[in-house]
Amino acid sequence: MSNSIDAGGNSVRLGLKYAATHEWIDLSSSPPTVGISDFAQKSLHDVVFVELPKVGQALKRGAPMCTLESIKAVAEAYAPVDGTVAEVNSALESNPELVNKDPYGKGWLIRVEVKGDASPLLSPEAYAEAVKKQL
Repeated sequence: MSNSIDAGGNSVRLGLKYAATHEWIDLSSSPPTVGISDFAQKSLHDVVFVELPKVGQALKRGAPMCTLESIKAVAEAYAPVDGTVAEVNSALESNPELVNKDPYGKGWLIRVEVKGDASPLLSPEAYAEAVKKQL
């Protein structure tokens, strides 16, 4: 059995929750890990710089949490939950391309102490359907 769903050539990892703005959160990790989806990294193309938030920064669901710069555009990633930044992926400072190479693994963005409810997020299946509609 595969650990992901194919959404029109985009991988949607099972076991994660997704925001409609293409961020994922792994609520089973402690603290929960956040990144951008395969669809999001493909839309950006080659990521050349990631501006991460500071540890301890408060996050508001739906508000910008970091900036990703690619050869084509500058985009913001949005917080999928309310919380506080517990850790940032410092490997992205020297290797921002990890976001493209391994968006669900080594290309994670932050770890967050979640405050409140994460239930408005999408299941992998619902997110895969949303991605297919955007193709």
